[in-house]
Amino acid sequence: MAGSKLRFGAFIAPFHPLDENPTLALERDLELIQWMDRLNYDEAWVGEHHSAGYEIISSPEVFIATAAERTRHIKLGTGVSSLPYHQPLMLAERINQLDHITRGRVMFGVGPGALVTDAMMMGINPARQRAMMDEALGVLVPLLRGEVVSAKTDWFTLNDARLHLVPYSRPSVEIAVANQISPSGARAAGKYGVSLLSLGATTTGGFSALSSTWAICEEQAREHGQTVDRQGWRLVGPVHVAETREKARENVRFGLEKWIYYFREIANLPLAADGKDPVDAMIKSGLAVIGTPDDCIAQIERLEKQSGGFGCFLQLAHNWADWEATKKSYEMVARYVMPHFQGLNLNRDASLNWARDNRAAFTAQSMGAVGAAIMQHIQEKGTENISPMILKMMGMGAPKKDAP
Repeated sequence: MAGSKLRFGAFIAPFHPLDENPTLALERDLELIQWMDRLNYDEAWVGEHHSAGYEIISSPEVFIATAAERTRHIKLGTGVSSLPYHQPLMLAERINQLDHITRGRVMFGVGPGALVTDAMMMGINPARQRAMMDEALGVLVPLLRGEVVSAKTDWFTLNDARLHLVPYSRPSVEIAVANQISPSGARAAGKYGVSLLSLGATTTGGFSALSSTWAICEEQAREHGQTVDRQGWRLVGPVHVAETREKARENVRFGLEKWIYYFREIANLPLAADGKDPVDAMIKSGLAVIGTPDDCIAQIERLEKQSGGFGCFLQLAHNWADWEATKKSYEMVARYVMPHFQGLNLNRDASLNWARDNRAAFTAQSMGAVGAAIMQHIQEKGTENISPMILKMMGMGAPKKDAP
């Protein structure tokens, strides 16, 4: 019997350097989701950012509506909606509308906001963002279940607020809280009984925290009378695979340095800056897979062991390689990594082994059946039209010719 199915997807911030056409970059993001849909990936999450120039999708809802029209089955999530930036009722209405027009394919990822520059432009105190996220999530959960909500904070008011459409997904669209190193995301997921989205699962700090993250989530769920499910836990990590490790390393030279520049100078992700080869550093630290499908399998198994189990692995979309090599990497993961964790070939393996192990007996039975059919024909029609080779195999010799 097949076991539980690990899901696969991508977390698309996205990351696009400043030296390329942004319109075409956005189009490639849409094409990536179309490609993933064809390859039978399960999910794609789309970010929200408003500053710093690299992560250029400002409205994941608009992007998802476009992607939904171009795809058939892949689920599409906000990755993530920054709750302090939105009046909760308006955001809930947009997500609920997407839930209807996608026929239940939308997922609602939420967080406090990743770029402090976004908050500064809107006059939001960064020290308040996590508290604001919790306040917003407290009303969004019941709103998206179709309930009536009244609430007042120092930044929003709701008076008998309700969605004017009942949810398409019941009891509501799936909600997932972003989590990195701090326990705030895990605490919020447990408090409200929603899913968890671990964005920095392969960073040194994020990986170390995995062993306690789910325990925190479950503890908060018990305290607040909620339940949580590991199937809703997503782990994110960068991956690029090719036919060989050498080819993978060659591919990522295309865009890796620009990505590293953005994270060192803007997004504050600590990366090797001491003259060492960044590819070596990222592989050695476990931050990234730059290698073969087998290396990707090993990374996911490492994450499973450290976390105790999760429901979905999301590749961090990074544009390290050119477009063709990027598509090839996603295809190789779909062809060789996904089947390993989804048990797709269990029955094929069993069928092949069964046929191999019983080959002698089955062949004897088959040959016996063929021989019986030949003998029946000979008894009815004689040997005149039977191949000499077949007669020899039957131990009957070739038919004699009449004398002249």
